[in-house]
Amino acid sequence: MSNKIRRFFLKHLRKMRFLPSKMYVRYHYEYFSGKKLDLDNPKEFNEKIEWYKVFYRPKILNQLVDKYAVRAFVEDKIGAQYLNEIYGVYENAEDVPFDELPNKFAIKATHTSSHNLIVTDKKTLDKTKALKLFKKWLSKNQYYRIGQEWAYKDVPPRLIIEKFLKEDDKTSLVDYKFYCFDGKAQFIDIHIDRDEDHKQGCFDLNFKLLPFGKSSSYKSISSEIEKPDNLQEMINCAEILAENIPFVRVDFYSINGKTIFGEMTFYPSDARKAFYPEEYNTIIGDYFKLPKLKKGQQVIT
Repeated sequence: MSNKIRRFFLKHLRKMRFLPSKMYVRYHYEYFSGKKLDLDNPKEFNEKIEWYKVFYRPKILNQLVDKYAVRAFVEDKIGAQYLNEIYGVYENAEDVPFDELPNKFAIKATHTSSHNLIVTDKKTLDKTKALKLFKKWLSKNQYYRIGQEWAYKDVPPRLIIEKFLKEDDKTSLVDYKFYCFDGKAQFIDIHIDRDEDHKQGCFDLNFKLLPFGKSSSYKSISSEIEKPDNLQEMINCAEILAENIPFVRVDFYSINGKTIFGEMTFYPSDARKAFYPEEYNTIIGDYFKLPKLKKGQQVIT
């Protein structure tokens, strides 16, 4: 893609979101990867994520990406003990009961990714600014349009308020993101020190550092880190939740040895961030066995 076309795509991104999915993801993939997208025979991981957006649309995905609705699924599959405590779910920003909340909490939009407000001292919270932010989050559900992430399409915009999580010996949470293919965890994408010096690394299921990373824009974890005592429990839970799904990333936290569910993600980084070194985009893509479309079938439901 020439620089001229890239600039045009970026300038007109919002308008182009309303193109048919098959057409949009071709522009989207080429813009962020610099490569042509082959929807008929995708090989790299992000190519297959673009395919996933267009052709893999079972209705349950709407529940699994919904930060509130997914709780019922998790409770049914592995038990309520793996869920973080919540203080409420609200459709309107004005209904958030600030005065009744503890001093520390987290507010998230249920229908998007990365729309979070972490409050560590309620006394310093600018409620007027917070309400303005919440109204913006709730104003429309267009998140799925950003990259045609279909699973978000019918998720109702809401706010969920959760218990503030913290490990005793750390200033920020460690994210354990399990990449699961056909119900089997293949590796763990781990993020540490988000609040101080964000670093990322990929580890095998024995907690050994692997020779590839997720996006060269992150600083790398350059050495082994402490293995959590509940690693096997997190692996088992991830695989149960991922059962019968071609690909899903299942996220957990380990809070002083207690396993807490984070979220389920079907389109990591919206297919914008590639693995490195380059060859691992195909190596990891080989784990991802796409379901077959039957003759004349438009989407898998």
